[in-house]
Amino acid sequence: MTATQARTARTGEKLQGRVAFVTGGTRGIGAAICRSLASQGADVAAGFSGNVERAEMFAQDFAGAYPDSHVSVHRGDIGNPDDCRRTIAEVIERHGRLDILVNNAGITADRTVMKMTDDDWRRVIDVNLSGAFYLSQAALKHMLERGSGRIVMISSVIGETGGIGQVNYASAKSGLFGLTKTLAREAALQLQRSGRADGVGVTVNAITPGYIATEMLETVPEKVLEGLKAKIPLGRLGEPEEIARVVHFLAADASGYITGQIWGVNGGLDM
Repeated sequence: MTATQARTARTGEKLQGRVAFVTGGTRGIGAAICRSLASQGADVAAGFSGNVERAEMFAQDFAGAYPDSHVSVHRGDIGNPDDCRRTIAEVIERHGRLDILVNNAGITADRTVMKMTDDDWRRVIDVNLSGAFYLSQAALKHMLERGSGRIVMISSVIGETGGIGQVNYASAKSGLFGLTKTLAREAALQLQRSGRADGVGVTVNAITPGYIATEMLETVPEKVLEGLKAKIPLGRLGEPEEIARVVHFLAADASGYITGQIWGVNGGLDM
């Protein structure tokens, strides 16, 4: 067990009996989210796009670290509507239910506006925004039928501030705010109409990570990283586990009165 896993080993039962699907769940923030949910008793399905060997290794390590949690991995292209619906169906078939969807998968294709190609724009929007819609649409249908569920979007502080060379990424991550709030309103309305507004409920929220110490930042030169840290009031990068804790908080039954909200986890970067 690694130091990271040790920090998130089984610590509670807030999510006992729940099933979570985390897209982009085999590495980085997604893997930390999977561990955090399992630490509270959830069974976990992790989505991935390409590296089968890495996904199988993740599942093997995860099963060893969390023997009480059932784990599965599901391959798909989040930018493809059919793949999104298929993976949701696979998770439900495999685990018998779906209680928590975490839309974490994302890609970047950074270029300044004048140099950005149509494909750069389209692909990032397809994966980071449209994919979250397709997955949420399929999951929401199942959750509303059961009368309970949690959807959490992993957006970015860049969606709030913009970022040079990231007009596609910033637009997609900002778009998740509107998606979150609209889905939250519609879910609440549907439950009221069905007379099931009490209890666990169906909530939709978003988290906006700041600069987090993951593989995505490993290629950034040290001098640039120091410049980034200087802009952060807390003076450091965030850890994936610090995002994951907020996810498992929002996923809990006791968080049923929180919906349509944007949670900043960024060291005070947006103050």
